[in-house]
Amino acid sequence: MTFNKEKFESIIETTIANEAVFEKAFTHRSYLNENPEINTSNERLEFLGDAVLQLLSSEYLFKMYPNSPEGDLTNFRSAVVCTKSLAHDARRLGYGELLFLSKGEETSGGRDREYILANTFEAVLGALYLDKGLDFCRQFTEKNLFYKVEQIVEDETYKDAKSKFQETAQEKTGITPYYRVLESWGADHEKTFRVAVYLDEEQYGVGEGKSKQKAEQSAAKNALDKLTSV
Repeated sequence: MTFNKEKFESIIETTIANEAVFEKAFTHRSYLNENPEINTSNERLEFLGDAVLQLLSSEYLFKMYPNSPEGDLTNFRSAVVCTKSLAHDARRLGYGELLFLSKGEETSGGRDREYILANTFEAVLGALYLDKGLDFCRQFTEKNLFYKVEQIVEDETYKDAKSKFQETAQEKTGITPYYRVLESWGADHEKTFRVAVYLDEEQYGVGEGKSKQKAEQSAAKNALDKLTSV
């Protein structure tokens, strides 16, 4: 495979100087297994890109929401830089087509795998920082990621399901929800939990997850759907 420089430049709407660093940004670690002459994946660039993203997202939110407390800004940032969000925009930009993957990763759908796309978004941002500087990265993220911030804040999608359900339940019923583990199964290192959430003694939702916290979030989401439909 050869890095498609022209396609990438059309995506970012500018030229690049250091083609090698962007080739590295699109090299998934699985590719190294079948190409021993390649000894580095995109993980170091991902580390750098994550730091750049934390800075730029914090700066953007700090300026955009001057009256919001630190806790809200943290929640806004978590929502916009989460794996799902980064993967969405990496997919939209066509990063998956440029990836260097092993044959196994390729055939199992790696080009559209959420965590691979999200990690690639960060790795490319790290490469952009090295090649184009911080100001370009600021413009790039504002156009290709932060555009969704206002909608996230307006729709309150930065709030997790438990927080939303508790707020809605207290507003509609005046009751604080509580959670109860119904059952769990599996080996200690890979247990699955089924959890229910209640208002008084009425069960409003049930959810499953690989941890109690994930099961509670799932139960809260189902409960929220029920509560808002009545």
